Amino acid sequence: MIPDDTASIKVWWATGGPFRLIHMNRLPRGAEAEAVLAEARKALWVMVGFLGVVWIVQIVNWADDYRLSFDYGIHPRELSSLPEIISAPFLHFSWTHIEGNSGPLFIFGFLAAYRGVKRFLGVTALVVLGSGLGAWFTSADNTVGAGASGVVFGYFGYIIVRGLFDRRPIDLVVGMVMALCFAYQFSLLVPAGQGISWQAHLFGFIAGVLGGWLFRDRRSRPRAQPGPPTMQLDKPTKPEY
Repeated sequence: MIPDDTASIKVWWATGGPFRLIHMNRLPRGAEAEAVLAEARKALWVMVGFLGVVWIVQIVNWADDYRLSFDYGIHPRELSSLPEIISAPFLHFSWTHIEGNSGPLFIFGFLAAYRGVKRFLGVTALVVLGSGLGAWFTSADNTVGAGASGVVFGYFGYIIVRGLFDRRPIDLVVGMVMALCFAYQFSLLVPAGQGISWQAHLFGFIAGVLGGWLFRDRRSRPRAQPGPPTMQLDKPTKPEY
């Protein structure tokens, strides 16, 4: 018997095994739905503030002929550049650069944050470190890396897998829709031409997927309760003498 607060789906294992029942968390209702909406409002303002800071930094950077990007971007394998892992996502090299990142950053960031801003901040820290360290270790010598695209790919990876780890139907649908609508993004996880830091994209995406598992919903899920015991009697037969 499946409890009222869960739904179940049948999944056919690729190995050809039998159908398995996987319990999914129910859709939010009542007070829980209100809490989700409250977190969504917080997520909206967090992303508005985040983008506001990025654009203010861009104006200052542009006025200084993008010197901030060269001074505080990531210089591969230079120990003195390790702190720039934190500052690089706020810096860009042109208006086209920041315009290309702003839309996906807001969309993916909001979708990553609406389930809880505290969890979102943890995912963001993991993505920034993963993307930055990956670029620092693997980018070509004599280059400078900056831009929010590594964070964008981190959020992208996170929202794709979050529903799978949390077992929430809505998040599963959101992840699949985003994966289909932005499928072209996967082409930027591999070398895609000069001037594109695919390393930051790839390691940011990996960090986002890892964040989906590390920051998954760990609340205990209700289990199916066994039904009442039943007793079955053999059908009476006519005795033979």
